[in-house]
Amino acid sequence: MKKLIGAAGALTLAVAAASANAACDSGEVVVKLSHVTGGTTHPKVVAANNFAERVNSELNGRMCMEVYPNSTLFGDSKELEALLLGDVQVLAPSLSKFGSYTKRLGVFDLPFIFEDMDAAIRFTNSATGKDLLNSMNDVGFVGLGYWMSGMKYFSANKPLNVPTDAAGLKFRVQTSDVAKAMIAAMGASPQPMAFSEVYGALQTGVVDGQENTWSNIYTKKFFEVQDGVTQTSHQLLAYFFMTSQDFLDSLDADLRAEFLAIADDVTQQANLVVKEKEETNRANILKAGGTIRELTPEQRAEWVEAMKPVWKQFEDEIGADVIKAAAGA
Repeated sequence: MKKLIGAAGALTLAVAAASANAACDSGEVVVKLSHVTGGTTHPKVVAANNFAERVNSELNGRMCMEVYPNSTLFGDSKELEALLLGDVQVLAPSLSKFGSYTKRLGVFDLPFIFEDMDAAIRFTNSATGKDLLNSMNDVGFVGLGYWMSGMKYFSANKPLNVPTDAAGLKFRVQTSDVAKAMIAAMGASPQPMAFSEVYGALQTGVVDGQENTWSNIYTKKFFEVQDGVTQTSHQLLAYFFMTSQDFLDSLDADLRAEFLAIADDVTQQANLVVKEKEETNRANILKAGGTIRELTPEQRAEWVEAMKPVWKQFEDEIGADVIKAAAGA
């Protein structure tokens, strides 16, 4: 089996590249997978490394994959251009990064469009979800699948059972028009802020609340400085697992088919693992003394109704048909 370059984050790019080149045999198709995430346990890191291991084992002698994590090959601002130039062959950027290429993927950012991760996965496996993988074919991008990281949940310095409970509060959000519109629909104030600053901002009252996955809430200990977390499942955090049309066209038919089959299988398995990890960290929050509030069906319906104007606001960009399919998943 080929050597997996999974620890390149600790190396300089030159050393990482030299090591990567030594990992592949002459005559093999070399595939570089670049991503911006560090560590060893993040869902994207695990999925990327599993993909490389599968390719290097099952396609040994014909294809060799190298993984460059933690922006050691390309950072956020350069990786999409690098894919089109052929300097990298596989990426997994956040779904929120493609606004300048297509607005249709914005459906994944809409609040309360999915009831839970199972609904999100059903949508990605639906005809509409699969069609969105090809929404940037005109650019040269081809989606291989969607890598889940988890659903997001609201926490605050007071209970949040219905949207009006958030009125007047300040919520940390990522820089996103949809996120800002969502917080405004709650009668609250959106505060864009770096992820690394969130705990301190919650602790000191610079912001009153935030939104994140169970894993982020637990590992960053946000629950320690909040009244509790409401199990809203209001938004999906996921990545667009992708390649380029030029790369696929460069492969012979048999190799391309095997490569795509492995990509699909790795995606399905990765999403099952994420579900398990998220449930584990939900339980960890409770074990650590955190409070989790579950919505009644009536309360959730109230949240959904409050967010429908946000859906309408972005309907022309995303497509009414796409929004309807996602909401019914």
